[in-house]
Amino acid sequence: MLLFVYGTLKRGQRNHRLLADQRFVRNARTVRGYRVYDLGPHPAMVADANAGPVQGELFSVSETCMAELDDFEGVPDLFDRRRVELDDGTTAWAYLYVRPIPDDTPTGDEWPFE
Repeated sequence: MLLFVYGTLKRGQRNHRLLADQRFVRNARTVRGYRVYDLGPHPAMVADANAGPVQGELFSVSETCMAELDDFEGVPDLFDRRRVELDDGTTAWAYLYVRPIPDDTPTGDEWPFE
């Protein structure tokens, strides 16, 4: 299963340990229509027709790992795992945030923001 990650699961980030035994495929980018917000302890990606693409990483993960990540990400209360299209036509799973985001929340296309 392909998984697009954009936050704390990326290589070098604090929760990457959850993917450490899975296969890194490549750096990746979604098509236009997504945005990342910085919620402090973690980022949140949402669908937004007016936004640009989001930068991240693509991993090949086992079904067992995906189930563990669903639990870790709080699916379905905090995040929902959905299919997203990448800019090369590949589709992958990604975790999209399902709760409201305050209006003044910092946003960008690659987390962490500089």
